[in-house]
Amino acid sequence: MSDLFTGIKEKLSGEKKTVVFPEGTDERILTVVSRLANEDLLHPIVVGNEEEVRNTANSLNVELSGVTIFDPGTYEEMDMLVQSFVERRKGKSTEEDARKILQDANYFGTMLVHTNKADGLVSGAVHSTADTVRPALQIIKTKEGMKKTSGAFVMVRGDEKYVFADCAINISPNSKDLAEIAIASAETAKLFDIDPRVAMLSFSTYGSAISPETERVTEALKLVKEERDDLVIDGEFQFDAAFVPSVAAKKAPDSVIKGDANVFIFPSLEAGNIGYKIAQRLGNFEAVGPILQGLNRPVNDLSRGCSAEDVYKLALITAAQAL
Repeated sequence: MSDLFTGIKEKLSGEKKTVVFPEGTDERILTVVSRLANEDLLHPIVVGNEEEVRNTANSLNVELSGVTIFDPGTYEEMDMLVQSFVERRKGKSTEEDARKILQDANYFGTMLVHTNKADGLVSGAVHSTADTVRPALQIIKTKEGMKKTSGAFVMVRGDEKYVFADCAINISPNSKDLAEIAIASAETAKLFDIDPRVAMLSFSTYGSAISPETERVTEALKLVKEERDDLVIDGEFQFDAAFVPSVAAKKAPDSVIKGDANVFIFPSLEAGNIGYKIAQRLGNFEAVGPILQGLNRPVNDLSRGCSAEDVYKLALITAAQAL
């Protein structure tokens, strides 16, 4: 795991990316932003009442030099944020609505990203996934050509690194969704110095079974190849045909994937979530994520049960996504 983040830290060196943390009075957040500022890896912004933030930091014996504190109640450029929010929502919110909405720390933090006051956002230590993702979808929005965001995990064990997706967001993706997830996951892999070799997974290999479920995967593969002929990608594969060279030689001998896939696209959230947890619990892989993919700017969601180390890692990933 240290090797995984050594590369990310090297990429961030000297870049001074800014990451906003809306949960400015959470103990884990304050511990991490102090560490990040001390290591000079990025510039942290925390959102909250300044007196409460500083009192909490003092009680933890945490130093906040190098950390910026923004309070939505006293923020000097709130008029600019309000106007920008109204414009972004295209008539769905009045100025009065916007002033109320932007008192919410997640909306406020997301607007900092949208207006280039920050490069990315990390939330979810206190808030739900919906509280984090909803402002991002309304304000940051998805990249051109993508309709949905998705959630990837980087699975790490020793020198082994793999990307699993979607394991967090889309319950029943259609072919277009799966194609978007595959393309986004290949880009996520590159953040971690993984040269992506993408396998579209199913319960069938090369038509060994035919059903609407397998046809959805093969159609997704076709869409990816039409858009990104530079990607090494194939399917549909059962997992062993994508991962075990001897099985690949028997089941898919002519494939560009020779049992050496490192990016795995699951056909449903059900499969992806189960798959990464099996690898985590039975295979002793560490699961880094979820990393949100497909947004115009990086926004990432923590688990409310996260540790300070989880916050630290996701902050580094968020800054790296902003490069």
